[in-house]
Amino acid sequence: MNNITRNQILFSIIVFLLIVSCQSKQSTEERSENTTSDQIESTSSQSEKEIKAILERILAAVGNRDAQELDDLSFDQAIIAYTYPKDGQWQHKEMTIDSYLQTIRDMKDPKPILESVNSYKINITEDQLASVIMPTVISKFGVASSNEVNHVIMMKDSDQWKLLSISWTAHRIPEEEKEFDLNLYARNYAQVWGSNRPEFVAMFYAEDGSLHVNDGEPAVGRNAITNVAKGFMDAFPDMIVSMDSLVTKSDKTRFYWTLIGTNDVPNGTGKKVKISGFEEWTLNDDGLIQKSKGYFDEKEYKRQLEFGTDK
Repeated sequence: MNNITRNQILFSIIVFLLIVSCQSKQSTEERSENTTSDQIESTSSQSEKEIKAILERILAAVGNRDAQELDDLSFDQAIIAYTYPKDGQWQHKEMTIDSYLQTIRDMKDPKPILESVNSYKINITEDQLASVIMPTVISKFGVASSNEVNHVIMMKDSDQWKLLSISWTAHRIPEEEKEFDLNLYARNYAQVWGSNRPEFVAMFYAEDGSLHVNDGEPAVGRNAITNVAKGFMDAFPDMIVSMDSLVTKSDKTRFYWTLIGTNDVPNGTGKKVKISGFEEWTLNDDGLIQKSKGYFDEKEYKRQLEFGTDK
């Protein structure tokens, strides 16, 4: 083999190795970029879930008039502001979180409200700061009173998302357009079971309304119903009740629910309970519960109280 042929072969081998090396490097870089992109997307998705969960707790705290919960979920210097049209002009209100919390504490006759979110638009920066736009409907006992668009700034504090500021536009719904919405009513009813205000539960009943749980004696009147709600709230200080579904047939409505809570009280078992059931309602002409017959699996409930839940 002469020198020219040998050199040509060596050159071909070198070129081949360079091509293979470049392709391998490009493939590695693409895998690296894809991995980084997947990690960013995964982190963002998880943060969005966390932010939504905190915002749901914040809105429930506002609706349940729970100043302590709201304080825990907000920065000390958080700002609140809203604007609304009146007589052709936009009126503005601004306050600190402390002022707002004091307003809640000073309420003489507080009543629950429901703030229902229609959608979330979340932008996250460096997994530390987030801006959220969320249109909402404000209602009381199933009757919507205003439409709002909230602009929220959330920021992380020791890996915990907290409220930094919130502002919103508010449009009151005209009286002639207001109407009773059973779905809003039921969602608000579920919310107040986690309010630690048992009297809020009783407000959804007629003055002479009744609540019958399993085979127990019915609680008749708002005072008795308040005592039933207090029993559950005392047993589960962190209790949350969610509405699973609502089914109406003839003059009866079935409200299906799930209760989650921990029996973390003196002489309690310390076990977590997750139990589902339903209430069958008869409503009066004022849109209040006249009679409720509730049911849940009491045997399973007692088992979970002793051993906890597997769910």
